[in-house]
Amino acid sequence: MPTHRLFITTDEAGASTALDILGTAFEDEGHAVATTEIDEDAGIWQASVYVEDESPDEMKAAIAGYLADALPGCEIETEELPEIDWVTHSLEGLKPVRAGRFLVHGSHDKDAARIGDIGILIDAAQAFGTGHHGTTAGCLEMLDSVIRGWPAAKGYPSPVLDLGTGSGVLAIAAARLTPTSVLATDIDPVATRVALENMKINKVGNQVRAITAAGFHSPEIANAAPFELIVANILARPLMKMAPEIRNALAPGGSVILSGILAEQRWKVLAAFNAQGMAHVRTIWRNGWVTIHLR
Repeated sequence: MPTHRLFITTDEAGASTALDILGTAFEDEGHAVATTEIDEDAGIWQASVYVEDESPDEMKAAIAGYLADALPGCEIETEELPEIDWVTHSLEGLKPVRAGRFLVHGSHDKDAARIGDIGILIDAAQAFGTGHHGTTAGCLEMLDSVIRGWPAAKGYPSPVLDLGTGSGVLAIAAARLTPTSVLATDIDPVATRVALENMKINKVGNQVRAITAAGFHSPEIANAAPFELIVANILARPLMKMAPEIRNALAPGGSVILSGILAEQRWKVLAAFNAQGMAHVRTIWRNGWVTIHLR
């Protein structure tokens, strides 16, 4: 069945409004809702709903109804997404990646693990997160460091929230380090399916749940909170916007690992979380990207 993207083009405030309205409207139906900045200089944004449907006309009418009062006159456009496994083509032949105690590898490199390595098998798929990007590698290294340094009296962090899970690699890593309970979320239903498959392959399915959710628009996140550790490898702007929600979902004494942040953006992200009463602990730098630990 084809996937359609139904979207409006607006400004940042309009996209934020649409995200709030549509995220609430479709949270029980499992439709992914997302916002994207199209042109920073011109302030152009899009808010999108992803639907698997042969004919999305009924959903288009529903979206128009939900947005009629808050964004009158907005035009809803439709795009059919091509069924191309572009990630597989781009990731073929990538070598294993070491980060902390982790070795992230594909099926063809399963014999690359050494004694003491924690191997995670992630083949190329339609979701971000094979360990090769500086943000993923930085999160793996920071995750290893944070859990190693967890106070002995508290044992290990549980539950853990992996926000924007992609391939599920970070949720798998947390589950491989400790018997913790992990909730992994992503706005993209394809990523959620890929993450679930990877969790089964890596034999952590009994510890990790993966759901499709836009940000914190999910009752499952609310029901699982508070979290002792939250990992969010997204982008700087969404992280800054979600700083209050991340802080509210965090247990007293808990930690947050943030990435998807360009080095020059780190001060703005730190300022947003400092305003929520969170303190910087450590920053890891990789290939122009940073991973930040706060608590």
